[in-house]
Amino acid sequence: MKHYDAIVIGAGQAGVPLAKRLAAEGKKTAIIEKRLIGGTCINDGCTPTKAMVASARAAYLAGRCKDLGVHIGDFKIDMPTIKKRKDKIVNSFRQSAQKGLEQTAGLDIIFGEATFTGDKTIKVKLKKGGSEELTAGLIFINTGAAPVIPDIDGINEIDYLTNTSILALNEVPGHLLIIGGSYIGMEFGQMFKRFGSKVTILERAPRLLPREDVDIAHCLQEIMEQDVVTILTHAHVRKLGKTANGKITARVSVNGKEKSITCTHVLAAVGRSPQTPALNLQNTGVAVDDKGYIKVNAHLETNVKGIYALGDV
Repeated sequence: MKHYDAIVIGAGQAGVPLAKRLAAEGKKTAIIEKRLIGGTCINDGCTPTKAMVASARAAYLAGRCKDLGVHIGDFKIDMPTIKKRKDKIVNSFRQSAQKGLEQTAGLDIIFGEATFTGDKTIKVKLKKGGSEELTAGLIFINTGAAPVIPDIDGINEIDYLTNTSILALNEVPGHLLIIGGSYIGMEFGQMFKRFGSKVTILERAPRLLPREDVDIAHCLQEIMEQDVVTILTHAHVRKLGKTANGKITARVSVNGKEKSITCTHVLAAVGRSPQTPALNLQNTGVAVDDKGYIKVNAHLETNVKGIYALGDV
């Protein structure tokens, strides 16, 4: 068993600078990452989506320029080039973050999945195979959140998209059906509409962005409708399935009336949940709420002295 002064689980936007600072303060530190350095922001969130939003805005302006007396002729969306540019930016950010960790004295990077096996004792299933057991007096949990997959009949029979997998598309969807009318659904809805997709957003609540102020939600809905995005509220998806020609059908209840929608792609955007189940926190006594989020005090410390949680988790 290997002992550290501090262990950071998760190399996201909180974990990376924290691990570097801990090591700089003279603490023997390990940072554990099961997937990619940089977390959601660099790999699946802020960085890639804003790169693609920039392309979508360019398409929007190109489509409107004749209204301003500027004629540029026809234009087309080159999705592989948009993706290539996005990937280049993401890789640059990720490599920079990883290089910063690698160049920090007293800091070990361990690629694998962490789980608690006892009081401040962690077993890491290594990406390269095998496992390691680690202990530390200070442990910081920065494991983030993952997309929630809605419990809809037939969803596992289709190739549904999440906010991660939609970033890998090399083609513009013919008709993108988005389940969920909050931030993720709104961002991808406007983006792909501007790329040329037909877009339909389904929201169970009476309005989009149900957690936001009513006037803000209404204003944003007007913007989306100006982009000719179809928005259906009070919408409950009852069943999903494939058609004979490879498309997807959704049986939806809208204000109590049943309707069928045929689309080419489905994006599940109903929310995110904390990545705590695999940690087996019960083995070290850390308390979570009924949704799995880790409970902390004003200093981000859990109910177990010396164990902290930060970021989306």
